[in-house]
Formats: sequence, structure tokens, C-alpha cells
Amino acid sequence: MRLEDFEMGEWEKFVVGRLLGEKEMNQLLTGLKICKLHIICGLLCVSLFGCKNSTTQKPDISKGSETVQIPVFSGDSAWSFVQKQVSFGPRVPGTPAQTACADWLAGKFRSYGADVIVQQANIKVYDGIKVPMKNIIARFQPEKSNRILLMAHWDSRPFADQDPDPAKRDLPIDGANDGGSGAGVLLEIARGLQKQPTQLGIDLILFDVEDYGAPAHRVPDGKPEDWGLGSQYWAKNPHITGYFARYGILLDMVGAPNAVFTMEEVSRFYAQSVLDKVWQAGNNLGYGQYFSYQKTPQLIDDHRFVNEIIGIPSIDIIQNDAYTESSFGSTWHTQSDNLSNINRQTLTAVGRTLFRVIYDERQ
Repeated sequence: MRLEDFEMGEWEKFVVGRLLGEKEMNQLLTGLKICKLHIICGLLCVSLFGCKNSTTQKPDISKGSETVQIPVFSGDSAWSFVQKQVSFGPRVPGTPAQTACADWLAGKFRSYGADVIVQQANIKVYDGIKVPMKNIIARFQPEKSNRILLMAHWDSRPFADQDPDPAKRDLPIDGANDGGSGAGVLLEIARGLQKQPTQLGIDLILFDVEDYGAPAHRVPDGKPEDWGLGSQYWAKNPHITGYFARYGILLDMVGAPNAVFTMEEVSRFYAQSVLDKVWQAGNNLGYGQYFSYQKTPQLIDDHRFVNEIIGIPSIDIIQNDAYTESSFGSTWHTQSDNLSNINRQTLTAVGRTLFRVIYDERQ
């Protein structure tokens, strides 16, 4: 490749020739495909200003002439949001804790500039009784039709049916990880969205009545459709008629120390490209110890109903523990699912990965 192959104007050739000389320039350009504007600007910068360190923080994303500064995701802040949820007590549908926490969650989203909808209904659980449901939906840039959906559930299980102590199995759990962690990450995401908008519209949904499936110690033959009742309701009755999103990402149990998130089968079947995008982002950020490329069996979780009912390709970021029978971790549906088992580094890894993904999307 030669200097004249760049079709430079006379002035451009003069500048480049004066700075490097044509021979040296031809050697530099051999085998490279570089925009001529970048060459000239870079050379002028070196010539005029010397090699000085910039005090301006480098933007995280550069797309053409546009740059976007990704907000800093704070694991400490996300942890405090989990702590606040747990402070209300078990967030079981139909309890004062549910009402108080729902009001706080909706108010917190509004304080970050979101347009908030609280979707309410009475829905039937596994034993035929009806409980109040409060799905909390926070919309950022609701005027945009091209959107991304981020999801978690915020309720906590009424029964610690997996607790090693039989005397505790009928007691509700704190749900710090199973429910609280995903909601905590999404609240911190909302705090960042207030500071720096994304190109696409973002919807954050906290589903209720996800964890009211039949207790295994009393009803061993529970049905899959007894779980994820809030997401099932929303998928059949979306907050906006004809609602659709480019894709969805569900967070569930994303706060345990040294958690590992694997490529779960439902996610692979419905949204392999989304799974690849998120896992690549996590690994590129240095979080490969959390985002494993291991393929694991299907799970019954909210993303399944979002995929099957409303048809939004969705994945699940959910802890997989190879050393437990359930694969969900040792605190799953036990009294040990409390704040002491929530890790700031894990929350940070998930939150920063999500930020990278949603700020990298373009119209």
C-alpha cells in the first residue's frame, strides 16, 4: 500500500510528508487499513501537543463519532438494596412486608426517574387460595419502541421446605439471594440509567409470586406451572398492549459468594445469541470465573414463561452449584438464605456485565 493509494488531497499529503516523510509513511502503512482521518489527527496531536497523559477518563464505548460513558456499578450500593428488602421481613404475598417493600421498590425506581407501573391482581396459588400480586415495572425512555427487558423476582418463599431442620420447613425465608439479589442489582442498574441514558429503551420488571410453588415436604408432586405466577400473569397481560422487547435477561440468585452462572438449556433453546452476548461481555470484563460456558439442564424459572407465552427471547443468569442435589446452592429455600450469604463482588460482576451489554446496544 502506497501513500497515493489513500487519495489524499494536496494539503493532507503536505502535512503527512512534513511530519514523517513519504518513505517512512509508506512503511508504516504497509499491510494496514487505517482511516486517513485517524492518521492525520494522530500525527498532528503528537506533533503539536507531544505525548502527554490525558486527565480525562476514557469513555467505555466508542461507536463512530459517538462516545458513551458507562455508569459505575457499585456492589456496595446493590448490597444495601438487598439489605433494605430483607429489613421488611419475608416478602410473602398477602403480608404487611409485601405491601411495605412494594411501596419502597416503586418509590425507589421513581426517584431514579423511571416511569413506574405497579401491576396488581389476585392470583391462585398451588392450593387454590388467591393471594395479592404486585408486579413492579420501571420504564426508562418509554417513548422508544426498541427496548431491552431486564427481570428479577422480588418475593420470598413462604416455606423453607429445603431446610435441613424439619422444624423450620414451614417458616418463610428472608430470600436475600433468592429474590433480593436480583432486585438489588436492578435497582443499582436503575440508578445508573438515571445518570446516563442508553440508546434503547430499558424496562425493569420485578415479578411477584414467583416462589409460591408447592412445598416439597408437604406436596411432593407439585406442578411446574405453580411457579412463576407473576411472570405468567404479565406475559398474558403485558403492561403495554402489543409489548415486545429485543430480548430479555432474568436475574435469579445472583448474590452468593463465588457463584457460577452456566448456560442453562431453556436459555440456549430460545435465545442462544443473547446468551453468547452476555457471557462474552462477562468474560471480556474479567468475570470468567462467574460466567461459565458449561451447558446445564433446563430450569423452571420466569424466563421460561416469558419465552413461551409472550415470545420474547430471554435468558436466565442463575447460580448453578455442582455440589448440591438441587444445583441451586446450599442456602436455596432454607433459613440460611439471609444477608450473611450475599457477596458484593458477585453482585458487581453481574451488574457490570449487564451495563456493558445494554450500553453496547444500538438502534
